[in-house]
Amino acid sequence: MTKQERAARTRHALVKSAAAAFGACGYAEATLNMISAGAGVSAGALHFHFENKAAVGLAVEGAAARALRGLAADVYAARKSGLQALTDTSYALAQALRTDQVVRAGFRLGREAAFETSCDLRGEWRRHVGLLLAEAAEEGTLLPGVSLRDAVAVVVAATTGLEVLGRDDPEWISHRSLTGFWRVVLPCLAAPEALDVLGAGAGPPGPGPGPGIGWSRDSLSRAGRRGCGLPHPSP
Repeated sequence: MTKQERAARTRHALVKSAAAAFGACGYAEATLNMISAGAGVSAGALHFHFENKAAVGLAVEGAAARALRGLAADVYAARKSGLQALTDTSYALAQALRTDQVVRAGFRLGREAAFETSCDLRGEWRRHVGLLLAEAAEEGTLLPGVSLRDAVAVVVAATTGLEVLGRDDPEWISHRSLTGFWRVVLPCLAAPEALDVLGAGAGPPGPGPGPGIGWSRDSLSRAGRRGCGLPHPSP
């Protein structure tokens, strides 16, 4: 292993250790000794890579931002429609929050009064939701009369709330909880003809757990004609 490879491995271990420490006790209470010990390196090794705790926090936040931008870009590149990309990205985000402590810590840092954030992850999510819903409006897949501003507000508020609640109870960011959210919300957003496609395909991109939204064509069509409401999932 070269010197550069060892340095990169140490930095990566420090970022992961810091994310675990921030997640366990918050930014203000986490110490550099906790972070270096968690990474299995000396305090001197930590200071070789990071000047202070703020620099470590920025590294964690930056790593979380890169991970989230990467998953959003992957879903966007394979999108079939704006609404499909929106639901798929939400599942990918929820999976990252469940499985990646760096992503979880990046979001938590944005709520920490003691930490000066360099990138607003929730703001980036809000802008991405706006982009995808604007695409859906241009495609004609939103219900007539749906306010784009209101739609963005509802999706962002609900998904951000799930992320906050999921910090203490992972069930809030489970596949089941997110599917329940989309079952309620999509009939309020999507035109009837778009619901057929979303019902068949919505869910985590690539190989993922479980089915997508999972409605029958008839129940989706009934929901679309009503314009809003909760159809009964197909048996």
